Amino acid sequence: MALNLFKQLREDVTCIRDRDPAAGSLAEVLLLYPGLKAVHSHRLAHWFYSRDMRFLARCISQASARRTNIEIHPGAVIGRRFFIDHGTGVVIGETAEVGDDVTIYQGVTLGGTGKDVGKRHPTIGNGVMIGAGAKVLGPFTVGDRSKIAAGSVVLTAIPADCTAVGAPARVVRRDGVRVDMLDQVDFPDPVRQELERLSARVSELEKKLAQQNDGA
Repeated sequence: MALNLFKQLREDVTCIRDRDPAAGSLAEVLLLYPGLKAVHSHRLAHWFYSRDMRFLARCISQASARRTNIEIHPGAVIGRRFFIDHGTGVVIGETAEVGDDVTIYQGVTLGGTGKDVGKRHPTIGNGVMIGAGAKVLGPFTVGDRSKIAAGSVVLTAIPADCTAVGAPARVVRRDGVRVDMLDQVDFPDPVRQELERLSARVSELEKKLAQQNDGA
């Protein structure tokens, strides 16, 4: 176990230095990166969890959450070279599965909707990037190499090699080809649309009322 954890630690340090242009010395990454600390605490907690020592596993995960402000349930399955950049507010649920070479940013939630049983959390494919503040909620798959834009809310499966944006998220690019003319700047505001619909309805009713009063 110790040798395996050391190998994983070396891989994780290397991937951080490759992906984060702000990463400095080896000591800085090892000692000061909360994402690295959270991931390796999780690997230890998951080892105990998978051997039915769940109270001890939860103790380790909760201690790590208090230190790093990153909460990974010990039941979650995490792949190799997982990079949590910054990390504040990240939550990963019990039945979540994360593939290899995944990068997520602060405020990301891999959670459930509260209505599912058994497998309740998402499966994240290899090479996926999830932007800051995104919420991926439910027992579906985000395909390999896909990207989830910051602030998106993903409630349904995303195919491989796609880019998804919005709340709820929609695929706007697939295999590098744009499939939707919307972008994050021009994405429709559902609240504004509903207010405009209600305003038009009120105007219509006012006209009908005025016509009735004129005929009386």
